[in-house]
Amino acid sequence: MSAKTIRMPITNIIMDGDYTGEIQVGSQKTPCNVILDTGSSTLAIDGTHYDVSKDKSSKVTDIAQEVGYADGSSWVGGVITTDVVAGTGSNSASLPQVHVAIAYHETKTMFGNTDGILGLAYTKLNNGFTMPGPTIPPKYTYNEIQAGKVAYVDPYFSQLEAAGLVANKFAFYTRRSMVNLATANPKTDPMNKGFLILGGGEENTDLYSGPFQVARVVDDLYYNTNLKSVIVGKSAPIAVSPPTKASGNQSNSIVDSGTNCLVLVQSLFDQIAQNLSAAGDPSLTDAIRAGYIPMSQLNLSKWPPITFVLEGALGTDVKLAVSPSTYWQTNSPKAGFAQAVLYGDSGQGGGVSILGLPLLNNYFTVFDRSVDKGLGVVSFARIK
Repeated sequence: MSAKTIRMPITNIIMDGDYTGEIQVGSQKTPCNVILDTGSSTLAIDGTHYDVSKDKSSKVTDIAQEVGYADGSSWVGGVITTDVVAGTGSNSASLPQVHVAIAYHETKTMFGNTDGILGLAYTKLNNGFTMPGPTIPPKYTYNEIQAGKVAYVDPYFSQLEAAGLVANKFAFYTRRSMVNLATANPKTDPMNKGFLILGGGEENTDLYSGPFQVARVVDDLYYNTNLKSVIVGKSAPIAVSPPTKASGNQSNSIVDSGTNCLVLVQSLFDQIAQNLSAAGDPSLTDAIRAGYIPMSQLNLSKWPPITFVLEGALGTDVKLAVSPSTYWQTNSPKAGFAQAVLYGDSGQGGGVSILGLPLLNNYFTVFDRSVDKGLGVVSFARIK
């Protein structure tokens, strides 16, 4: 097998902000629109969408998984192995016997209008539990699963790379973190579309301009980064503390394509809001805390960029400017209104800020897992 680069079209329409892409699962090549999430590692398919009994390629295992996410959604399922195709035609890769979890219990908000989720993080996040017998058809309860022996499952992208089908990197091109409702047909609006590039990055020069800034990844659980400071406009940098030993956190921030907002440690958000007022207009603080206003009341020219400073991998800090038109998503969640996608975590984040899609929306973002002994780096260049 020879490595290739697969450019997959993606959209934020199906999951109302989060990006999804289509893969095909099983011998029947069931099309599955899956959430693309660098904040998790499991490939899970909704068992009401895909019928394992009709899949001639499937093999049942004795591994069960139960996975929960930061927004409170979760699912329980059994693991099979089967064939998965990413991309279409010559721009595709087919891999046999991929680990796929078939979800048979999930919370109401888990999959929404999608068919599953594709986690793109590391193996340590993809744990399961070995059970006394096959986990499909479903028969084990949550408590029975928790009593099983922990087993780690190779994530899909890791298997794809190990098979030599793609290089050990992938990239995102996105322009929005919420659906743009400015046009009559949002599905055809290019602002609501993007690309996931499997096995590639820097060679896609039609998607970005200028040099890359390279951020260090400090742990291979999530894409853990060291957020050093945040700068509101031209104000003094707001220093961000590293994690304490007592917290058990690997870092103070993660880069997460599966979160359509910037969820910041509450004290950091509060300082950002205060600095917005210090920029000369106290109403800015009120508006960002309200988070939702008519566009007639939103003058983006009054709002400063917010720059996130990450530890660089090459000895230079990475400075990523989130523009006002990015942290305010106009014509969302309905035409004529704007939604702020910058929040405080109300103390629920455990000291970790989630740097979601708004950080990626201004940049072509490459997750290169091949360097620094597998920890990897995340690189950012201005999108075209």
